[in-house]
Amino acid sequence: MKEVIIVGSGLGGLSAALRLSSKGYKVKILEKNSTAGGRLNQIKEKGFTFDSGPSFMSMTYEFDNLFKECGVENPIKLKALDPLYEVYFEGRQEPYRIWKDLDKLAGEFAEIEPDFKIKAEKYLKRASEFFHDTEDKVVKSNFNGLADYFIKISRVPLKHLPYLRKKLWTLLSETFDSQVVKVIFSLVAFFLGSTPFKTPSIYSLLNYTEFIHNGYWRVEGGMYMIVEEILKILKDRGVEIIYNTEVSDYYDSEGSLKYFLDKKGNHWIADLYVVNADAASFRGMILNRKKYSDTRLDNMDWSLAPFTIYLGVKGKIKSMYHHNYFLGNDFIKYADKIFITSESPSNPYYYVNMPSYHDTECAPEGCENLFILCPVPDLRFKDHWNDREEFADRIIQDLSDRISFNLKDNLLVKKIMSPLEWESEYNLYKGSGLGLSHGMNQIGGFRPSNKDEEFSNLYYVGASTVPGTGLPMVLISSKLATERIIHEH
Repeated sequence: MKEVIIVGSGLGGLSAALRLSSKGYKVKILEKNSTAGGRLNQIKEKGFTFDSGPSFMSMTYEFDNLFKECGVENPIKLKALDPLYEVYFEGRQEPYRIWKDLDKLAGEFAEIEPDFKIKAEKYLKRASEFFHDTEDKVVKSNFNGLADYFIKISRVPLKHLPYLRKKLWTLLSETFDSQVVKVIFSLVAFFLGSTPFKTPSIYSLLNYTEFIHNGYWRVEGGMYMIVEEILKILKDRGVEIIYNTEVSDYYDSEGSLKYFLDKKGNHWIADLYVVNADAASFRGMILNRKKYSDTRLDNMDWSLAPFTIYLGVKGKIKSMYHHNYFLGNDFIKYADKIFITSESPSNPYYYVNMPSYHDTECAPEGCENLFILCPVPDLRFKDHWNDREEFADRIIQDLSDRISFNLKDNLLVKKIMSPLEWESEYNLYKGSGLGLSHGMNQIGGFRPSNKDEEFSNLYYVGASTVPGTGLPMVLISSKLATERIIHEH
């Protein structure tokens, strides 16, 4: 029985452990922190339970595939979201309610986009073709170098090629007249940690996944249930997790990794290794690869950093739904600067999740649980957060004004995580929330490979390797890495 050590217990590491243990490998996981899950984690305080990162997901069938392939029934209970979310614009009291049903959504947009349904159906049909023509050929494929990547991408219908260079905002502007509709449809770019002005238009396929293909789903009991359920299965299979263990060095010989060394001086020896840390920065900061030097890492395109606020609030908020976006009226100007500014946004755009809308267990009776996420520049551009309290209070006050509820006077819990905390807690490069971004020079064969360039027994899973960021993509990454391991070992 070959032994595998997995570095990191994020969703990529946990799902890789599940897949490999199902194939007869003896698996051990090394985890830097005291709990598993990586960014998919949990915070508990004064009777409130917060999901620290992801709050909903799409392409949920990837969980069905994972558990089925591992010979177990899917234990995760999911509930579809409909409406998907609500969007508040500055100066407009009522939010736009975003329904999956295009007839209902057309009603929301009747005054601002009269022919919305016709335009949306045409747009989503094209997006569906992007999705289905690339899913197996590109998204769910391993690449043995750039030549192999170009061969596989050449099998994608040529009609899609112009959309690889066109930006998402350009495609939306060609489709819709209303600025509001364009902004709402472009929000999917932020799921990639980017903006629609930087994101290729082929990622309109994310609009297809939200409205047509699978929609958005919440997990009953909170997103951390995903981690807890996988941990139960791993325990039954004898997979050991060593917590509070951070890898800091390595030893190799004759083209093979011999062991990892942790910060306490312990040697971790196995036949095979899978790294669930960032596939780019790990190569640079731990393996000291020249291709991933500090300078070269800084010159890569990284996703936006998260500034997150966790609030436990006394009283019930009747005016807000589960998932909400709060935007201003200067979207183009705001999105253009958000990546590179060295200051905190003066009029921040942000997302608010209120899981207590559906799940009464996550907050004490008569209280609400709020998770606020504001995308901000990573630490390459804003390297300090001395103004973290002031910035958080600005967001809290703005939210209070918009929902007509005094949050400040009813706070029971307030916790803030700036990009500095996200960097130190989860080793996110410069605090980047979702790893490498998804420009054309950082996808497919151009993305850091899940197979190490020098060591024949080292592999990678997670957001910064193929196929990319997001919970379903990370699940696919573990499948791709497992396929490589089984084929090669």
